[in-house]
Amino acid sequence: MRGLVVATQFLTRLPTPRLDDWRADDLSRAAPWFPAVGLIIGALVAAAVWAGSLINPTIAALAGVLAMTVATGALHLDGLADTADGLAASHRDPKRFLEVARDPATGAFGVVAIVIALLAKFALLQSLGPVDLWTLGAVVCVFGWSRWIAAAIGAAVPPLGEGRGAVFIAGVSRPMLIAMAVILAVASLVTSPVLLTAIAIAPAAIAYWRARLGGINGDGFGATIETSEVLLLAALVIGAQPW
Repeated sequence: MRGLVVATQFLTRLPTPRLDDWRADDLSRAAPWFPAVGLIIGALVAAAVWAGSLINPTIAALAGVLAMTVATGALHLDGLADTADGLAASHRDPKRFLEVARDPATGAFGVVAIVIALLAKFALLQSLGPVDLWTLGAVVCVFGWSRWIAAAIGAAVPPLGEGRGAVFIAGVSRPMLIAMAVILAVASLVTSPVLLTAIAIAPAAIAYWRARLGGINGDGFGATIETSEVLLLAALVIGAQPW
């Protein structure tokens, strides 16, 4: 359970048992637990959406966005902003990308990326339709799948420079990755089969990072998680339409 505690500390701002004996390989060992932490975040978001839906869909969407932002401490949004700035300025140069991404200042592209991501999530949560048990279960799965996609990238894309991204990649366990995919797939078949789209998003993201920069860093993982959440929420909304 140590890996789950470390993963929760790294990905969220949720209270966890204190670890006094921090080890150098803790983050690496925590990597396989990232999808499980995603499910915890998803459960909190689903609870917020349900509570907000007792008032109206707009409050439900707002509550969901607030819950995911507070639970993660905007960690992945920060990665999205840094990645957007880095990609805009790097012109496919990995060294330049890292230089810009590590700059603590957020540029115009980063700000725009955050605004678009938050607006997209708000609009998609508002468009989910009736908030029933199956919808809430599907929302939980969205956050598990998004972290699973990040882990799948870690298993197939080399690290870009040194840092937490490299440590994370070193700890990705393929057997655990497969096991989590099976669990998420079964849950998705029960709640919303359209979420199996995640299995297609993963190789597309892997191909993108390999072609664009030849590797990925910690900010790239955050950006991938944010993008995956938007895509999977969009899949939920589209799949719920009466065609």
